[in-house]
Amino acid sequence: MQLNLPLDGRLEPYTLTGTPVAQGTYSPSSSRLAFAAAHVVADPLGDNSPGAPAVIDWEHTLGFRRHLWSLGLSVAEAMDTAQRGMGLDWASTQELIRRSAAEAPDGRIAVGVGTDQLPAAGQPAALDDVIAAYEEQLAVAEDVGAQPILMASRALCAAASGPDDYRKVYDRLLAQSSRPVILHWLGSMFDPALDGYWGSDSVEVATDVVVGLIEDNVLKVDGIKISLLDADKEVALRKRLPEGVRLYTGDDFNYPELIQGDGDRYSDALLGIFAAIAPAAAAALKALDGNDLDTYNRVFAPTVPLARQIFSAPTYYYKTGIAFLAWLNGYQPGFTMVGGLQTGRSLPHLADTFRLADQAGVLTNPELAVERFRQLLRVGGVDA
Repeated sequence: MQLNLPLDGRLEPYTLTGTPVAQGTYSPSSSRLAFAAAHVVADPLGDNSPGAPAVIDWEHTLGFRRHLWSLGLSVAEAMDTAQRGMGLDWASTQELIRRSAAEAPDGRIAVGVGTDQLPAAGQPAALDDVIAAYEEQLAVAEDVGAQPILMASRALCAAASGPDDYRKVYDRLLAQSSRPVILHWLGSMFDPALDGYWGSDSVEVATDVVVGLIEDNVLKVDGIKISLLDADKEVALRKRLPEGVRLYTGDDFNYPELIQGDGDRYSDALLGIFAAIAPAAAAALKALDGNDLDTYNRVFAPTVPLARQIFSAPTYYYKTGIAFLAWLNGYQPGFTMVGGLQTGRSLPHLADTFRLADQAGVLTNPELAVERFRQLLRVGGVDA
C-alpha cells in the first residue's frame, strides 16, 4: 500500500512496510506490573471547544479500556494522558473513574487523585485547600475500590514554599489512604507548571525529599511513577527505594531498558505510550516473562522512535498522538479530542507519526489507517 505524505514541505510517496504485531488475548504479565495510561474519546457531536466542559464518547472510551485489559495490561485511569488539566474537567473525571472502575477486571485499575477542581487562575491556593482538594478526590478512589495515584499537583507546586510543605500535604494524605498508593513525579517537560516539584529545582535534592517521604511512610507507598525522560535519574532513584517499593517507569523514551532492568533491579511500568503500542507492549512483556530477551528487544525496539516522536517537544501535546493512533486503528470514530486538542500537532508531525507507527507494527489495520490518513490530508487541504 502506498500514499503521499508531507515531507519537508512537499508530498512524497510512502509505501507501508511494517508487519502489524499479532493481535491476541494475553494474561497479565507475571514478571512486571504494567499500566497503560489511557486517553478519553471526545463525543464528536459534543461542544468540546477549548474551555468548555468535556463531552465524552463513553462507548468508545470504555471500549478502548476493554481493549487494553484484553491484552493483559492494567489501566491507569484519569491521568495526564486523559487530559487532566488540559480539557478534562473534574465532573467528567469523576464519571470516568466510576465507569472505568465498574468494568475493571480483578481490580486492574489505578486512578489519578489530584487537585484540578481548584480554580486555575488567581492567587495560589492555601495548603489546606490543596489538602482538601486531594482528600475529595481520594474519597472517590476509595469509594470505587481503586488504587490511588497521588498525582503531581499544579496547585501544590504554586502554594508550597519548600520541601516541608510537600511533606505536610503528602504525610496527611498517606495517613488517610486505606491502601498503599502510587506517588507521581511528573517532570516540567510534561507540564511546565510542575517545575521545581518536591520543593527544589535540583533533581538530586528533590530525590532526597521523595526518598525521605517514602522511607517514613513505607507501608503506605506501593511505588512511585517517575516521568523525567532521563534513564540515569530513574535508575538512581530506583537504587534508593526501600525494599518492596516499586519504581514505575514513566519514561516514554527509555522504557525497554528500564523495564528489563540491570540484573539487580528493574522498573515496572505506568506509561502513556503503552496505550499507543498496546499489542507490542503485551507481546514484549510476554517474552520477558519467558526470559526471551531477543524477542522482547525485537518487538520493543521499533516502538522507541515512535514514542520519541509522540513525546517530542512540546511534550505535553503527546495526548494528540495517542488519540491520533487510536483513530487510525479504529478505536474511535473521529480524530477529535476534548478541549479541541487534536490541533496540538501539525500535519507534518502526524505524517511522521504515521510512518513510524507503520514501521513499529502498531497500525493494526493498515488499510483503515491509510484510508483515514487520506481523509485527514483532504481536510487539511492536501489532495493526496
